[in-house]
Amino acid sequence: MQYGSAGTRPSRRTLLAATTGATAAIALAGTARAATDGTMDQDSRLRRLISRMTLEEKVGQLFVMRVYGHSATDPDQADIDANLSDIGVRTAAELIAKYRVGGIIYFAWAHNIREPHQVAALSNGIQKAGLDQPRGLPLLISTDQEHGMVARVGKPATLLPGAMALGAGGSRSDARSAARIAGAELRALGIRQNYAPVADVNMNPANPVIGVRSFGADPKAVAGLVAAQVKGYESQDMASTSKHFPGHGDTATDSHFGFPIIQHDREQWAALDAPPFKAAIAAGIDSIMTAHIMVPALDASGDPATLSHPILTGILRDELGYDGVVVTDSLGMQGVREKYGDDRVPVLAIKAGVDQLLDPPNLGLAWNAVLQAVKNGELPEERLDESILRILRLKDRLGLFRQPYVTQSGVDRVVGTPEHLAAADRIAARTTTLLVNAAGLLPLSRHTHKNILVVGADPASPSGTTGPPTGVLAGAFTELGFAATALSTGTAPSQAVIDQVVAAVRGKDAVVVGTYNVTATSSQRTLVGALVATGVPVVAVAICNPYDVAHVPNVGASLAAYCWTDVELRAAVRVIAGQASPQGRLPVPVVRADDPTKELYPIGYGLTYRA
Repeated sequence: MQYGSAGTRPSRRTLLAATTGATAAIALAGTARAATDGTMDQDSRLRRLISRMTLEEKVGQLFVMRVYGHSATDPDQADIDANLSDIGVRTAAELIAKYRVGGIIYFAWAHNIREPHQVAALSNGIQKAGLDQPRGLPLLISTDQEHGMVARVGKPATLLPGAMALGAGGSRSDARSAARIAGAELRALGIRQNYAPVADVNMNPANPVIGVRSFGADPKAVAGLVAAQVKGYESQDMASTSKHFPGHGDTATDSHFGFPIIQHDREQWAALDAPPFKAAIAAGIDSIMTAHIMVPALDASGDPATLSHPILTGILRDELGYDGVVVTDSLGMQGVREKYGDDRVPVLAIKAGVDQLLDPPNLGLAWNAVLQAVKNGELPEERLDESILRILRLKDRLGLFRQPYVTQSGVDRVVGTPEHLAAADRIAARTTTLLVNAAGLLPLSRHTHKNILVVGADPASPSGTTGPPTGVLAGAFTELGFAATALSTGTAPSQAVIDQVVAAVRGKDAVVVGTYNVTATSSQRTLVGALVATGVPVVAVAICNPYDVAHVPNVGASLAAYCWTDVELRAAVRVIAGQASPQGRLPVPVVRADDPTKELYPIGYGLTYRA
């Protein structure tokens, strides 16, 4: 077992300096130390600990909750006000003292994440608050750090290519390396449960919630990359989470706002959706996240999978043999709230087989609903004990009873190191996919295509960006010796904006346009058509879904970057400029715009040239 953030055990003085008093050290030396006595087997130790817990403490252990603020005890006043309004407490420490929650989830929008040293201090403050309670239990701190378009922790941490980019690279070694780097850096920040990798097989190009968050459309390829990432996280004592069981890949409905229905029959589910989850289980996955979707072939009741005993217990536990932690997706999402009230959802989830209840919209209501369900006999206390044992096993395996704290020096040694940043660039270099290269337009030459206009969509930036995509692309070209200027057109350019861009093309040697999830009715199509009509060479870069190429015909070149983070955009520019050979291959098929029943480009397609 590694200690601290860099594999060496910090001194007692360092540990005390990382907290704000000796109380946590006393708690750590007491109950938590007893919980790791090597003379007892793990389950016996943990069951003894559970037997001493009050019912209120047991209920609390099941919840993983959001909280506002950059500090566990001294957040900004605006965050105190938000906590009072949202949860009825002032701080993370008060949340832990009142509800004895077993975990905290970090969000950038909740102001939990400013910079690495602050995150580490917040994690230490949360652990101290947990250890100050009568049972002295450490917390499991989690976040969504999938990389690509979903990354809560931004720079100076290392930002890596997302799942579909890794799918385009096709390297299990790269996938494992990416998870190893991500796991090491999250661990240094005190985050010990990452809600990644996504195990959904993205079979529907219209999927609004998964898309490039998936490794691809081939179940076997996705399974191999999921297993590789599980091993990468495992190597860093980081709990990984495959999601969203039983498979969210074939839907056109976003479960944040609606209730998706997956129409796969049982045989299709077994062939298409199940393989990545089976691979994750075989690789030793620590936790599996449920999906707020209906799969009638698996459960005819109409309940979401999160609340389905046939799916979570009958299939996941009994058929697939999984005995790790099951965590819900956010209980604030519409997909799980469609059929039952917020007071019934957490109770039904536990009855279905869930262990961790993630981010309920009203914690007091949910917490009291579970408490009352035990008191009135609907939920046997023994059922809670089963889940708590799984949760405590995970905390124990991660070493949280022995060493819940991280050190600031560990942050400096691990987070955003030159070695990690270089590895991210190397991995990204193998992901960019070239789909069209008419008349050998690429690579662009600094001699014949010196002056470049970069235009296109500038969607809201994920944590992996230093600015809008057009600016990042233009900056990357400039670094390579081109004269590049950027002009944002948005995701729905008006005719006036299109006219402005066409005028700006005059005198340019080439135009690079970043497209974002283009559809048949998107005005981005009109923009690209107008640019092609100028006669200036046009290079289209799909900065999210790779399906854009079907909707932007007649361009000189078309590439898929799979996301608009810096690392993926820089990789695309290196390919366009001939500094790197395109190596990526489509991990999903692209269908024709005029006939979706026919493929334009199959899985595995990709052009190349020698750099």
